Amino acid sequence: MRREKIRLYLDDVRIPKNPNNAWVDGIVDWQVVRSYDEFVAHIRMNGLESYEVISLDHDLGESAMQEYYTNTKPNFELDYNRIEEKTGMDCAKWLVAESMTRNIPLPQIYVHSANPIGSANIIGYVNNYLRNQRLPETCVKVNIEHTYTEVLSEEERHRRYRIMKNN
Repeated sequence: MRREKIRLYLDDVRIPKNPNNAWVDGIVDWQVVRSYDEFVAHIRMNGLESYEVISLDHDLGESAMQEYYTNTKPNFELDYNRIEEKTGMDCAKWLVAESMTRNIPLPQIYVHSANPIGSANIIGYVNNYLRNQRLPETCVKVNIEHTYTEVLSEEERHRRYRIMKNN
């Protein structure tokens, strides 16, 4: 019996919508992980060869979001030294190392992050690895329809990150 390939979605707050909200054989289209640790554990449990697609968010927690709203968005700079939790970039680095160490090709890697600099960093890193393996550079930015675990208004989001900036 052939096992279906896994579609993995890394994001701390978003939930991907399935096409037409469909369930396929009782299984949700995307499997969701919320952090670097969950991401690594999921892939170790299933094996990298079990994945068809992996979609990455960059900012995976409060300090990453604070960096995005207080520095990256207004100043076009991203300082990883100000981010306490691991990011989607750390996940991309782990994926490349896993692919190299185990000699297993990467699945299709997408980036769905709203952080343009973080997205570019991930895409560049993965595509550089693929280029050096003499493979097509297939890591791209995508828009995956989603909803949120916690919905914040634009005002609330700005209020929250202004407070964080003042602390």
